[in-house]
Amino acid sequence: MWYNPILRLLLRSPFHGLVSKNIMLLTYTGRKSGAVYTVPVSYVRDCQTLWTTSFRKRTWWRNLRGGVPVTLRLGGKNYAATGEAIEESADVVEKLKIYLTLVPSYAQYFGVNLDAENQPISDDVSRAAQERVMVRFDLQTQR
Repeated sequence: MWYNPILRLLLRSPFHGLVSKNIMLLTYTGRKSGAVYTVPVSYVRDCQTLWTTSFRKRTWWRNLRGGVPVTLRLGGKNYAATGEAIEESADVVEKLKIYLTLVPSYAQYFGVNLDAENQPISDDVSRAAQERVMVRFDLQTQR
């Protein structure tokens, strides 16, 4: 994306607070190439676990299959973490529901409606999950 270099610069600067409440830098090593990549990704935080999602057709998340060490630039600080791609359909539905329960306002971006109690409607979540994967990051230590 054309804006990724701008976000990388901003998230590494003293002005990171403008976007770091829901965008972080993910640094990982490519499985095949061995190259190191740093990409901005949106996230939702649940204690020491961070969640993001991607379209299945994208490729970056495939480098996180099976759980791999990554570095996250979060709130102006670097953290060691383990990143794991979640691909199994039932698991994606379950995790996407958690994601949307944590931040119901994101439901509109997934075409998911909310019920009267502001909870995601299961059929909508199942439909949205068909084209998505979830990625979980478990924070370990600050670097």
